[in-house]
Amino acid sequence: MTTRPDSSRLHIETLRLVFDRQQSSFRQYSPINHRKRIEALDALLRSVFRYEDALVEAVNADFGQRSAYETRLLDIFPVVDEIRYVKRNLKRWMQLRRVPVNWQFLPSRATIIYQPLGVVGVIGAWNYPILLTLSPLVNALAAGNHVMVKPSEHAPATASVLHQMIREVFPEEYVTVIAGNTEVAEAFSSLPFDHLIYTGSAHVGTLVMKAAAENLTPVTLELGGKSPAFVHESYPMAVAADRICSAKFWNAGQTCVAPDYAVVPAAKVNEFVGNCLGVIAKRFPHPSSNGDYTHMISQDAWRRMQDLIGDAGRNGGQIVQPYPESETSSAGNRVFPPTLVVDAKESMRVMQEEIFGPILPVVSYASFESALEFINARSRPLALYYFDRNASRIRKVLEQTVSGGVTVNDCIFHLPQHALPFGGAGPSGMGAYHGFDGFVTFSKKKGVLFQNALVGSLLGRALKPPYTAVSDRLMGLLLRRSKPGKIRRVALNEKK
Repeated sequence: MTTRPDSSRLHIETLRLVFDRQQSSFRQYSPINHRKRIEALDALLRSVFRYEDALVEAVNADFGQRSAYETRLLDIFPVVDEIRYVKRNLKRWMQLRRVPVNWQFLPSRATIIYQPLGVVGVIGAWNYPILLTLSPLVNALAAGNHVMVKPSEHAPATASVLHQMIREVFPEEYVTVIAGNTEVAEAFSSLPFDHLIYTGSAHVGTLVMKAAAENLTPVTLELGGKSPAFVHESYPMAVAADRICSAKFWNAGQTCVAPDYAVVPAAKVNEFVGNCLGVIAKRFPHPSSNGDYTHMISQDAWRRMQDLIGDAGRNGGQIVQPYPESETSSAGNRVFPPTLVVDAKESMRVMQEEIFGPILPVVSYASFESALEFINARSRPLALYYFDRNASRIRKVLEQTVSGGVTVNDCIFHLPQHALPFGGAGPSGMGAYHGFDGFVTFSKKKGVLFQNALVGSLLGRALKPPYTAVSDRLMGLLLRRSKPGKIRRVALNEKK
């Protein structure tokens, strides 16, 4: 009787061979100059255009249905736009940066060099399987690295197209796509990358971080959390409802920065809900037959939405689904319609878990301060949305809340801004990328001091043993001691 080798060991060994080839190639050809980096970005851009239709079809197959326009708008265009932005700015980013030296070392010089890290690992996500796989790749290539990409196993059709398009334009020792199941993903995250970026759930992010810790691999984690949409009572409810619902129900709510719940003044809940129903009827009519409305990624995801609604109803929430009974919604077709949970309570699962689907809880508040307290009592989210036209209140919300990013008077649109870092805070992630921040994340920011000969000689005589009276006088000069005065205990005497 023969014993089958452990499959996880086989995965690790196979991946390690690919990793070793990339690492060897990086050492042989590094540093990759500006011209070669631009060449790589151009090749990727041409490949995206060549495979555009195939990518749209693959994403549609993975979801069961997803609008081609939505895939181009939310998945393909941001990648194309980012490549073009990076190409325009890369030469400037790569330049050596002169920085001042401490006065004690003048006229020495100091410089910052952005250097490629080596081999970068990218673990993509299924909800935007093109954007969240290729965007980190763009940043890593811009920084001069070799890259191994693991698309999500929950979007296998898209992973197959990505594998084909990358293999066509890049040698395996430069960029490669590793497709496979969760076992492959586990083996992938255990490789000793020079940097690893993961986009997905907090639960899996914890496992990825544990695996990376074994190799002291630095990680960027883009997770999620319960991103609030906070509407001030003075803001037009119709405008807020349109912008919140449009962002919430894009991709059927399967967006990491989608507004997870709305915080609305108690006196205007009915007005807000009424406007939401109007927006849903206008933008997402007849979801079971609407080609612009995305289906859930899996039957399990659909059942989870059903369980969340059931739990909310049992705990006193008002479930609002503005569709006739003729609308077909089932695990079989994976259509889950836009749904509101009015009078959402903390005891409900919809207020305890990241929803990641087309359910919008509506929470009422009595005062501006109580709304802020409610938001701050929860884990720090990936995004926060505030609707108000008063500058002082906007500033107060920005100062007194912590989140990965913020859009004021709209939702999601901070994400595609090239000059803004994208990343979480605490449970919603760590690290950031996009634009220059992505270039920095995948680079080693190396500081270099060019010591002046005269300064080096003087410091050697004054600061190194044997210490003399001259050393004492120089130390007094460096410390510039002053009379201490009365010592006072620091007190926090100002409330927010």
